[in-house]
Amino acid sequence: MSSGWSAFVIALAAFNILGCAWLLWWTSKRRPGDPKPEDTSHFWDGDITEYNKPMPRWWINGFYLAIAFGIGYLFWYGGLGSHPGISGWSSQGEHALDKVAADARLEETFRPYRDQPLPVLAKDPQALALGRSIFANTCATCHGSSAQGAIGYPNLTDDIWHWGGAPDQVLQTVLDGREGVMPPWGQVLTGMGGDNAVDYVVAYVRALGDPARMSNNFMAAQGRQLYDGVCVACHGKDGKGNTEMGAPDLTDDYWLYGSSRDALRKTIIDGRHGSMPAHRGLLGETRSRLVAAWVWSLSQQQQPAATGNGAGEGAP
Repeated sequence: MSSGWSAFVIALAAFNILGCAWLLWWTSKRRPGDPKPEDTSHFWDGDITEYNKPMPRWWINGFYLAIAFGIGYLFWYGGLGSHPGISGWSSQGEHALDKVAADARLEETFRPYRDQPLPVLAKDPQALALGRSIFANTCATCHGSSAQGAIGYPNLTDDIWHWGGAPDQVLQTVLDGREGVMPPWGQVLTGMGGDNAVDYVVAYVRALGDPARMSNNFMAAQGRQLYDGVCVACHGKDGKGNTEMGAPDLTDDYWLYGSSRDALRKTIIDGRHGSMPAHRGLLGETRSRLVAAWVWSLSQQQQPAATGNGAGEGAP
């Protein structure tokens, strides 16, 4: 807090305290010429009279004690701007103490799972329960409560992994994150093959997973030449992708950003940038290991690969 704001807070606190004390003193005293408490001339039902008697002294003194307590509280706990209190207490320090205690309890809970391999954790129901709870608190925002993802957010329940589905690869994804970048190729392809170049590549990519589409397909044939000149470096000659780069397999029935012609055109023209945040600093290694074990266990259930959207673990 700056010195100016600190002075403002101190002045505001002093004004309110002194104002309350003055108001209490001013309204509790009687002055010469004031009517007697019984002389209000307010009557109801003939025998009910309104009086104007001063508050009892014990009640007024109670207010003065409350004001004195408030002044002491401000000095003791540091309520006057940026000036620390006499006791040295601060909300930041209180939070730090609570965090230390909570971290100690968490450490005790997670100690049995430290450095355990993912396949071992995946066989432990208690470890999986902890991993699922961590996932719900941390990962469900992007991947959904059922881990089935959405457009642009991978489905974690299938067996498709853009960065590799081995236990160590899944753990690395959770710990260190991933950055999957698909460069924009619209202008490059147009320069190579004219205005229809992007449509040619879309036709070829959509035909990769279905050889029947290749036969007598002029657009796919034109797209293959363009693909071999631009896309093959990441996705491979056969379109199977590259897990070292996060380049997806183009021959399966899974599309992170959708399989429609418009979706594929946008991907090729504008590119994509998928970011999986690193969770090492947020969760620590043991909790990251638990959530990775739970996620990895989902892919071991041999569920059919999802279509349309969701899969892999964090990049286009």
